Amino acid sequence: MEIICTEMISYNGSARSFFMEAIREAKTGNFSEAEELMISGDENLEKGHHTHAKLIQKEAAGSMPPVGLLLIHAEDLMMSAETLKLMAREIIDIYKRISDS
Repeated sequence: MEIICTEMISYNGSARSFFMEAIREAKTGNFSEAEELMISGDENLEKGHHTHAKLIQKEAAGSMPPVGLLLIHAEDLMMSAETLKLMAREIIDIYKRISDS
């Protein structure tokens, strides 16, 4: 359980960092780098979801261990990464519009 949670934390934390860095790059007008960072963030978020699916499969099989703070943290980080991805996309689009003006 700890390994799965740690994987989720690692992948989703990395995804969140990539999305934040993408916003920073877009702010400076470096949109190609921002897009590359968004792709890297997406890849990490996908890996985090894949790892999360392992927990869903365990629960479906009836072998889910009790929920602890580590899992709650991993789930929270996944949700915040997903939210930041959506916000990063919107912010990057805004910076592009401003740049084109």
